[in-house]
Amino acid sequence: MFTPNFNIGILGHVDSGKTTLAKALSHTASTACFDKNPQSKERGITLDLGFSSFTIPYPSHLGTDHENLLITLVDCPGHASLLKTVIGGAHIIDLMILVVDIIKGIQTQTAECLIIGELTCDKLLVVLNKTDLIPEDKRADKIAKVRKKISMTLSKTKFKNAEIISCSAAEKEGVENLISIISNSVVIGPRDFSGDFVFSVDHCFGVKGQGTVLTGTCLSGCIGLNDTVKISNTKLEKKIKSIQVFRKSVDKLYQGDRAGICVAQFDPKLIERGLVYTGSVVKTVYAVIIDINKVAYYKGSITTKMKYHVSIGHETVLAKITFFKTEEGSSEAPFNMNHNYLYQDTYSEGDRGFALLQFEHPVLCVEDSMVIISRLDMDINTPACRLAFYGRLRHIYTSQDYSDNQLSDLRIFKYKEREGQVERMNDEYTVIGKDLFKKETDIDLFSHLAVNLSTGELGKIEGSFGQSGKFKVYVQDGLSEKTKLLLASKKKKGKDNVEVGVVPEKVMINLKFKRYTFDKKKQMLQ
Repeated sequence: MFTPNFNIGILGHVDSGKTTLAKALSHTASTACFDKNPQSKERGITLDLGFSSFTIPYPSHLGTDHENLLITLVDCPGHASLLKTVIGGAHIIDLMILVVDIIKGIQTQTAECLIIGELTCDKLLVVLNKTDLIPEDKRADKIAKVRKKISMTLSKTKFKNAEIISCSAAEKEGVENLISIISNSVVIGPRDFSGDFVFSVDHCFGVKGQGTVLTGTCLSGCIGLNDTVKISNTKLEKKIKSIQVFRKSVDKLYQGDRAGICVAQFDPKLIERGLVYTGSVVKTVYAVIIDINKVAYYKGSITTKMKYHVSIGHETVLAKITFFKTEEGSSEAPFNMNHNYLYQDTYSEGDRGFALLQFEHPVLCVEDSMVIISRLDMDINTPACRLAFYGRLRHIYTSQDYSDNQLSDLRIFKYKEREGQVERMNDEYTVIGKDLFKKETDIDLFSHLAVNLSTGELGKIEGSFGQSGKFKVYVQDGLSEKTKLLLASKKKKGKDNVEVGVVPEKVMINLKFKRYTFDKKKQMLQ
């Protein structure tokens, strides 16, 4: 009988007891769990994602369709330098357990994990761990005090109603109560098994005499024995020899399942993390457009042309970012390639605009994926949030010949303004201007653009005049008498009433136009 799976992420600050809690809860361990990595044992901390599981009776509030529910635990590292691994693990979870060391309370990475939880799942449980380290006569007061502080922190998030449980994972005190609360907290959304199969791979290793095993989580669709799948970044297609869900062989793998799939004649060194899939749902992308949501706790500047770390699933890559928003300033309008957008030098607080992310190297992703943008180059010893903003994919650029030329259809513009001066009146309809352009400027590019005279007339640039950057402006309705008088030559007298030259009154010329950022022709529009 098919047993559905529910993924729970265990996140928290380093040394808060996450792995110990995973051990206390689990019945079955995977090949990568409980810090089996030799470096993890040597350093005494979790360095990679660990997976284990336990089974509970199918929660009654979910119905009677199944007998049991498999709970997969995703044990995430807590060290600050491994944040991108945490983000990769969080994108596959349905519920998050935030582990807090009751002695130390909320620390920097605890807060970052809470933010990741807000972005990736809808349900949170907080576990106050290590209660055994508090003397029994002081334990109740300490638990109440920390619970109050955490409740205040959660009140500013979408998890304001999250349950807070105290336990000692090392002593297994309170673990049965936690399992009961987990059972009551399970919510399984609709799952569609009809679409293309997408499997997020987090580990890959060879098994002598059997083949290569890729372990991961099924994000969509389903797959069966002998079906053919594509393996990301390799251009290889392989048949599935066998499927196991925590050491139990199964014939099919469904959306939401945690499993290992075995293929033959594949070098495990070719992939560490990635995607296995069918059809064409997975794209190789060189740039993407996302909608922007700022993380409230991020205090750094957010400026165009800066490079940020962009995480999509398990992959994190550097990207150059360009911010823009709707010309009307609307915060609700969905992205549309046919709309005009205003370029932003700096992302402004409160704006719900968009961002173009240009990757340093192409990445594989599924449309509508969640994107998390961070500053992982910040000093990890600084108690500051490194998660800057997030959003979902709204447009992707997939061409293998990707370059800026392919962004020419992206209508992001800047407002430009220049000011020059009328040198003299040529006739009643034409003036000669200067100081608006440099000598080497191709003034023909600006021909027929409208300008305003400081005296109120509206004119159009007709073209260049001579070789020194001067230009003609035609005023269709003719120059006013006032303008003619101002431009009329006047005698200027210096010391001893001696004439020293002829100086006209200043009449300024103002030119305003738009220029599209990615237009290689650099055309000006009004």
